[in-house]
Amino acid sequence: MSGPASPGAGAVLTIDLGAIVANWRLLKSRVGRADCAAVLKADAYGLGAAQVGPALAAAGCRQFFVAHLDEAIALKPMLPRDATVSVLHGPLPGSEAEFVAHGLRPVLNSRAQLDAWRALAHRLDRELGAIVQVDTGMARLGLDERELRALADDREAFVGLRVELVMSHLACADEQAHPANAAQLERFVAARRRLPPAPASLANSSGIFLGSSHHFELVRPGAALYGLAPVAGAPNPMRPVVRLQARVIQVRELPAGTPVGYGHAWTSERPSRIATASVGYADGWLRRLGGRASVWAGDVELPIVGRVSMDTVTIDATALPAGALAAGDAVDLIGPNGDVDHVAAQAGTIGYEMLTRLGRRFERIYGGAAGASLP
Repeated sequence: MSGPASPGAGAVLTIDLGAIVANWRLLKSRVGRADCAAVLKADAYGLGAAQVGPALAAAGCRQFFVAHLDEAIALKPMLPRDATVSVLHGPLPGSEAEFVAHGLRPVLNSRAQLDAWRALAHRLDRELGAIVQVDTGMARLGLDERELRALADDREAFVGLRVELVMSHLACADEQAHPANAAQLERFVAARRRLPPAPASLANSSGIFLGSSHHFELVRPGAALYGLAPVAGAPNPMRPVVRLQARVIQVRELPAGTPVGYGHAWTSERPSRIATASVGYADGWLRRLGGRASVWAGDVELPIVGRVSMDTVTIDATALPAGALAAGDAVDLIGPNGDVDHVAAQAGTIGYEMLTRLGRRFERIYGGAAGASLP
């Protein structure tokens, strides 16, 4: 078994840009004439916006979304000039001029944000484009019913503004039978009637799979681009994007009755072969995975035993013959035998959290820009 490419790396995270592009193309193929954006917030879900953004742009994507202004400022120069970067959190007080300076588009989530953006347009004596978000049932971001009513009575509300898109966000789209999906769609259609005519966007990754009624003119996939399953309980149509391998530091033979790791949370019940690998909760390998998850040496599953430490995990490698696993070899933590969603379920969380927690100590290898799959 081979280890990471760099001899100094404790673990390697391989990111298949070709799979991300293929996933975007698959999602785009499902939405007919609607445009397909890409959500690159949280550094492209932890996988590197500087690499993912240009790869998607080369494939034809021109609409990108991030959460924060700083993310957008960093991303914009990496994309073609005709690409649009929109900031989901909108302008925080005092930041409005930065959007104009960097050619960024805000998502206006409240009357206060809308008024501040309009005031800037008046000061600059020019029309400013923006997205308007409405809250259709998530109670997180967007204009609420009270604000929509007030806007309908204010003829000056949008003077100086160019509403380029009206959007909302689905709360339960991964559960296709959830009644909230139809309810939010109905509220969204009603809210659009109260706003200036503009293209619309409602569907996130999972919303794409609710069908054409939810597609409108633009869809905004995020998690599915990175290989996460968009529909709960259904086969995952997305290609896997990441493979995480950790280097073995040491292998030792233990007699029965030997406690292992902090708190002596696990004790060998038989003579055991224990391998220590170089990954831990400081790398985003969640502490609660101790005693729940496994690693893979080829096609052999090896359970993680004892507690996950800051920098290491201990693995019961007794199923392998003596000498089959040695210092410097690599084992799979996420890979062909266990994808991100599978590991997340073992940790009692979701794939989103697993991806975005994957740390910066890994050696990162980007490949597959031409569409090749992970090994």
